[in-house]
This record gives sequence, C-alpha cells and structure tokens, in this order.
Amino acid sequence: MTIRFLSVAEAELASATQYYEQQVPGLGADFLDEVEVAIGKIRDFPEAWTPVSTSLRRCRLRRFPYGLIYEIRINEIIIASVMHLHRHPDHWKKNL
Repeated sequence: MTIRFLSVAEAELASATQYYEQQVPGLGADFLDEVEVAIGKIRDFPEAWTPVSTSLRRCRLRRFPYGLIYEIRINEIIIASVMHLHRHPDHWKKNL
C-alpha cells in the first residue's frame, strides 16, 4: 500500500523535525525515525488506530506528543496531518 503525505502534512513534519533538531542535535532524526515506525504500523494494520471521524484515523507516536491523521483509500493511505497533540484537538481539520 502506498503512503502519501498531503503537502500541509509534509510542512508540519518538516517544521516539527526542525524544532526538535534545534532543541537537541539528533532529536530531529529521532522524531523522523518515530514517524517512520508509525507509518509502518499504519501500513501493516491501517484500521487498528483510533477513528477521529468517519473517514480519518489517528496513530499516536510513542515518544513524541504527535499523531498522524490519515485516511485509508483503496490502494493508498493519505497522511493529512502530523498533529501536535497538545494543540487544539481540531487543529488538523484545517488541512482538509
């Protein structure tokens, strides 16, 4: 199954990675690794994660306060947001 990021989700990912890298060198790479692990889990078990609407789900990262908001389609998974979980809960909806 193909994984595709919306451009706004790519920007959120880049911003979060840059932030963590500025805090501690190497932490940005750790964040990206954690995102890759979550993507693998989503690819393997797309329906296992928490529904946030009728068509979208959220997979939380283990170490960082982020979640991946995604939609399952026939042959692909669309990552709609790389959501910081301490922001307003509906913050990701502006991406749609």
